[in-house]
Amino acid sequence: MKFNLYSKVALRDDLPKHGLKKGDVAVIVESHPEVHGERGYTLEVFNAIGETIAVPTVKESQIEELTSEEVLQVRRLNLGRVAEPQSEIYKPRS
Repeated sequence: MKFNLYSKVALRDDLPKHGLKKGDVAVIVESHPEVHGERGYTLEVFNAIGETIAVPTVKESQIEELTSEEVLQVRRLNLGRVAEPQSEIYKPRS
């Protein structure tokens, strides 16, 4: 499945390096070509008041569409973590 830029998605996996958990909502800000048969996406994740808290790059299989049968929920952030700009999960070829 190809996701559109700026669409909202949910994480299918925890991303502990970024302090993110399965179900957290993100916005797709960049699409990357297939590597080993799978597309990659750079996401922007915001806190409840709209500040950017992480910008991970993930494999397509690590995100899913939001549906009308889901409701958003607030959870407390782990404030002791340090966000990193890129994830090691998906590395596009240079």
